[in-house]
Amino acid sequence: MVTSNEKEQFTGLILLSGVDKPGITEALFTTLAPFSISVLDIEQVVISNRLILTVLISLNPAHEKAIEKDLMDCANALDVDIATLFAHTNISSITEKKGLLHVVILSSQLKPQAVAAVAGVISGAGANIERVTRTASTPVTAIEFIVSGAAQEALSSALSPLAAIEGIDIAVSPGGLMRFAKKLVQLDVDSTLITQEVIELLANKAGVAQEVKTITESAMRGELDFEQSLRARVLLLKGLPESVISQVQSEIVLTPGARTLIRTLHRLGHSVSVVSGGFIDVITPLIKELGINYYRANKLEIVNGFLTGEIEGPVIDRAAKALALREFADLESVTMAQTVAIGDGANDLDMIAAAGLGIAFNAKPAVKAAADSTVSDPYLDSVLYLLGIPREAIEDE
Repeated sequence: MVTSNEKEQFTGLILLSGVDKPGITEALFTTLAPFSISVLDIEQVVISNRLILTVLISLNPAHEKAIEKDLMDCANALDVDIATLFAHTNISSITEKKGLLHVVILSSQLKPQAVAAVAGVISGAGANIERVTRTASTPVTAIEFIVSGAAQEALSSALSPLAAIEGIDIAVSPGGLMRFAKKLVQLDVDSTLITQEVIELLANKAGVAQEVKTITESAMRGELDFEQSLRARVLLLKGLPESVISQVQSEIVLTPGARTLIRTLHRLGHSVSVVSGGFIDVITPLIKELGINYYRANKLEIVNGFLTGEIEGPVIDRAAKALALREFADLESVTMAQTVAIGDGANDLDMIAAAGLGIAFNAKPAVKAAADSTVSDPYLDSVLYLLGIPREAIEDE
């Protein structure tokens, strides 16, 4: 006769810790194999040759004492510590939680105070940290918290001030299948995809670097809008021979990690687009080299082998960049929630606002304030960690 107690299933938590060596995981589960057990959750981490392995199981309570005895024998044989907690009330598993959020923090020098501050904001919001994982250690440290019991927008707003206070970058994104769905990642060019400003490279060839800089500063003070400032700067290039374009192309320097970012995104099935307030004449070879299918930039007017000081067609300003993001997303059949926009200047604000995730890359303060997340270190591939892509999945340059 089977009693109700024998039918009852309850949960057990097993915590194993000790010096790591081959065979520990196998030995633990071999010990559990003879019993009527279902494995609900497993997590294992090794830090500095120290192993921590946790297992959540459901089991028949009649087997509790026998399992404990066999686990203690296993611990002695392996020279590790094993602690257990068996309960008639369910110990909840992360697999049962709904509406989980992923909070990623990045830092080149992560301090305990920063981790404490993030954890404090999460608990202050009435949320709970379910799991913490390091997803990268070089060139930046990336730590991911899986959080339950919070709304994305509210938690993101609460955590945002910590970025400047603690010197970290923070991103909050939803969990579930959408986190790994196909994405369109759109990049600004000047001071984002590349380290320079293309118009300044051209201005150097024309001997008008200071004049261009003066107009740029005027625009930054709000005295000129982007189109006015661009047309005024391009006018200073009038008479420059077309041959300087190839010279400038050879001077372009990719931002560290840019090639890794794009190759990894492509390899994982995502799409990449490029938009620029600069000039397609200069960046076309780079776009082709990187295998980027979608792009939009301004076109210099060239007549009889010389720049006329004019721009062909409409200017690619902040509104045009956001429009390009929407059009490219349609071409790739992805929703705007599946788009990511990365930029550094005021001309990028509209696309950053329109994207599902807007990232300010080494940006001006106003852009940082408007973005969902920031990257403050000079490595463009750090963006991958904000998307939940661990170091192990990233293709090195």
